[in-house]
Amino acid sequence: MTRTGAAADHVGYFHEAVYYQADEELLAIVLPFLVGGVDEKEPTVVAFGPEKADLVRRALPPSAASGVTFLTGGSMYARPAAAIRAYQDLLAGHVADGAMQIRIVGEIPRPSLGATWDWWARYESAINHAYDDYPLWSLCAYDTRITPSAVLDDVARTHPRSLQADGRHEPSPTYVAPSAFLSAWPPAAPDPLQAGPPRVTLVDPTAAQARHAVRLVDPGLPVDDIEELVVAVSEVVTNALRHGLPPVRVRYWSGADRIVVAVTDGGTGPEDPFAGLLPSRENATGGLGLWITHQSCNYVTFARDADGFTLRLTAGNPY
Repeated sequence: MTRTGAAADHVGYFHEAVYYQADEELLAIVLPFLVGGVDEKEPTVVAFGPEKADLVRRALPPSAASGVTFLTGGSMYARPAAAIRAYQDLLAGHVADGAMQIRIVGEIPRPSLGATWDWWARYESAINHAYDDYPLWSLCAYDTRITPSAVLDDVARTHPRSLQADGRHEPSPTYVAPSAFLSAWPPAAPDPLQAGPPRVTLVDPTAAQARHAVRLVDPGLPVDDIEELVVAVSEVVTNALRHGLPPVRVRYWSGADRIVVAVTDGGTGPEDPFAGLLPSRENATGGLGLWITHQSCNYVTFARDADGFTLRLTAGNPY
């Protein structure tokens, strides 16, 4: 058994974008992809939210429906680093069972196309490397009716090709290799809470002091959100004290629905462009801590400027 379809002669990850402006157009593209996977007895997966998943489920021919796995509620796309880890586990399991090719069609949830798009853009770029050890052919769907033009520009830069409704596989002329895309990503815009003074500022705190301050500014977020932020703050402060340059400054803001923590040290941050999204490569300093942090917060950004390197962590609603 060998790889089939457009990826038949491809080694590694065959990554395509799908642009659609009507549900009928989406179905015209993804149904042949899914039915083809079932016909070839390949693991075939749909990772859509409930509405689009139901659309696809109802449109699948009965002969193919039982061969398609639906991942509940688009749950794979909670946080980028967690999505990469979950997909790698899924892919490794199928390969261990003898799969020569796996087909997946997915869609990043609509809220992630807004204020937090930058870390999902980094995800779309990083997976070109992260999934390249697997015989994966995936389609990433984007509804052009609701997707901002700047996001669509990034989609073209992070997907080597796109699949058209007429079956053509078009190379993206603006595609950028992951290491270059991730290294050049600009700083994210400040959270509106940062327009005001921080509620707490710590200089060169211990990890325990930094953890305690999270609870001091908690506006009443769910316990899980607070516990995960405590873990993330501890990891980031420990990394800054161990690998960064003094002083280490930790600032805390909070509003009705979120907590924002910015950790700044005088260094330049990790050199690994995949830091945070993947475990540390070649013992990159702080890589594992950043990876844990990216799985413990609802939004993580970083920036380098004249003051040094800043990681910003958000618990609660980052939108």
